[in-house]
Amino acid sequence: MTPDRQLLDVDGTQVRVSHLDKVLFPASGTTKAEVMDYLLRVSGGILPQLRDRPVTRIRWPDGTGSERFFEKNTPRGAPEWLRRQKLRAAPGADDEGAELELPFIDDLAGLVWAANQGALELHTPQWRVGPRGGVRAPDRLVVDLDPGPPAGLDECVRVAHVVADRLRADGLERIVPVTSGSKGMQLYADLPGTSSVMQVRQYARDVAYELAAAHPRLVVAVMRKEVRGGKVLLDWSQNHPAKTTITPYSLRGRERPTVAAPRWWDEVEPGLEHLGPGEVAARFEERGDPFA
Repeated sequence: MTPDRQLLDVDGTQVRVSHLDKVLFPASGTTKAEVMDYLLRVSGGILPQLRDRPVTRIRWPDGTGSERFFEKNTPRGAPEWLRRQKLRAAPGADDEGAELELPFIDDLAGLVWAANQGALELHTPQWRVGPRGGVRAPDRLVVDLDPGPPAGLDECVRVAHVVADRLRADGLERIVPVTSGSKGMQLYADLPGTSSVMQVRQYARDVAYELAAAHPRLVVAVMRKEVRGGKVLLDWSQNHPAKTTITPYSLRGRERPTVAAPRWWDEVEPGLEHLGPGEVAARFEERGDPFA
């Protein structure tokens, strides 16, 4: 091993890492080692979100000031201990029907491995995979709140309460808001896992169109840019079997590090702001996990 390459013992697993002092967020000077430290501090929150979900990674090997690329498959050279499962690409995906070998991040070692790859963003579907490779029905519904300029987080706050009230009216009691770390928010609602993925998608679409009709000055349910100005798009399409969303607690690959940060409802009010990794880790250690 050279000084730039070493083996770390991570909870009993040997993980090969390199260039821990490499800066992955140039604007803040955040290094690879600091990214790993953040993930380990919030591991009790992010690992339950990743559990049994294949992970699509967006990688910035040379930091966010350089080229990025998407990676679904398990890369060549991945460690033998990294769990992977062969699955057919979902209907509607660009690679529909292709057999993919998808990785799962189950533990602290997996988080360190991902960070070492420059995989800053971890994206997951709304469904899980069983121990024998069976794709299960979705166990969560997600509504992505995407503001059209000049709308921003304040408008998302108003819409978040409207959407949550509508979902609660249908018996979906446990709804967690997440500030995306990008522009808007996501709302995650627990599901019993008894409806098919396309049934969940249709339900999300129906709710989005209903709320767009009821609140036409605030909400839209279609992606056409010419109708989105100053309004919040309810992106129901994230429930499609081929779609993934940013995993709660994942970093975002922006100029400065931000996080897809789970929030408590008492925070969801005007003036809400996106959070960085230091803030999210401190909140997690002090207050716990809104998903818990």
